[in-house]
Amino acid sequence: MKTSQLLSAVCVLALAGCAVGPDYVRPSAPNAQSFKEAKGWKQAAPADRIPRGAWWEVFGDADLNRLEQQLNLSNQNIALAAAQYRQASALLDEAQAGFMPTISADASATRARGSSSSSSSSSNLVSNSYSASLSASWEVDLWGQLRRGAEAGEANAAASAANLENARLSAQAQLAIAYFQLYVADSQKRSLDASVAAYQQQLTITQNRFTAGVAGRADVVQAQTQLHSIQVQSTDKGLQRAKLEHAIAVLIGQAPSSFALGARTTTPHLPQIPVGLPSELLERRPDIANAERLVAEANAKIGVAESAYFPQLTLSASDGYRSSSFANWISLPNRIWSVGPSLAATLFDGGLRRAQTKAAVASYDQSVATYRQTVLTAFQDVEDNLVALRLLQQEAENQHLAVLAARESATITANQYRAGTAGFLDVALANATQESSERAEFDILNSQLTAAVGLIKALGGGYSQ
Repeated sequence: MKTSQLLSAVCVLALAGCAVGPDYVRPSAPNAQSFKEAKGWKQAAPADRIPRGAWWEVFGDADLNRLEQQLNLSNQNIALAAAQYRQASALLDEAQAGFMPTISADASATRARGSSSSSSSSSNLVSNSYSASLSASWEVDLWGQLRRGAEAGEANAAASAANLENARLSAQAQLAIAYFQLYVADSQKRSLDASVAAYQQQLTITQNRFTAGVAGRADVVQAQTQLHSIQVQSTDKGLQRAKLEHAIAVLIGQAPSSFALGARTTTPHLPQIPVGLPSELLERRPDIANAERLVAEANAKIGVAESAYFPQLTLSASDGYRSSSFANWISLPNRIWSVGPSLAATLFDGGLRRAQTKAAVASYDQSVATYRQTVLTAFQDVEDNLVALRLLQQEAENQHLAVLAARESATITANQYRAGTAGFLDVALANATQESSERAEFDILNSQLTAAVGLIKALGGGYSQ
């Protein structure tokens, strides 16, 4: 058979080659027709493809919008994920490069001295050698090893892209939660400072009553205790606020020492969030997309492992010149060339390939279990935040009524104390009840804002109403 016929036959065989290993099919995952806690919530249309976008803008806070934009540019966790995605893309290019032939060129000039001896004479020989060649080689992907490798690389790059989106979404949610917690801390600090001023006034009144002989020393001590206690709470709230400010600085890529955020006074808007259908989570959540693409990568690697059982076919060719004289180096008589296929196969490896295939299958099974668990966790995240928002709304309404009642009770008791019809212990108890009620109201607001951010994150990001 002529060389050209041999090459043609090999090319036909390569084109007809099959890719060993299973073709990828997305594994089944738990699903539901609707969310259990979605009653009373506005549901998005099933065809609504919700963009992630600037989802934090629904809270209507300009400073939060500005901080989120800084985070997108400077957060180091996002930068890390972006670098990992670039690396995965480069590895994909590396895998796809295997489809193309490798071409190399070589040129050399050497001068060497050897020896030649016989029974009659011995002499040193000096020789020159000049060579130049161009060679090419191409691995024929008969069994799909390269194709499965590229398939795995493509899935890995897609998983890395989803991981980048997940890192970005997680950092954005962390910033929003820290910002809202700082707002609540500022609000509680203002309330505590107002209580400090009121308790200071109450202590002055009690000391005057003690001087006048209409109040006991115990009342003064009780008033002092209450004042110092509220001062401690106010100082502690300042410490909490400082830590939150430091956390925000790190999230946006700044040193805490160079970042300051003024006191928050504007109440964030609490949005009503359309939850859509459970099936949308399979397309929208970046962590689910990441887990599903890792399943595809593991599936492709099974084919890579199974292809090791089959021989590898490589086509190679070279052309060049070799001469001992530089003057007539590049001339037809000094031309050298070669062309032909080579077939290599492993006959015995002590069970290595079988073990590698079993490991690839086990890795695939692990990725499937991780994918399904990720889907279940996603559904749980949505349900948890839905029920939290529903019940927290009821708590907020009832707690506000409790705050109004506690304030009225504290005012009445203080007036009774001034009139001499109530003891200072009654005043202290009324004040403590008011403080506890107001603190609980702020805590509920903090939980509502956190749950709202958590629901948007659980749904995969922003939405369009």
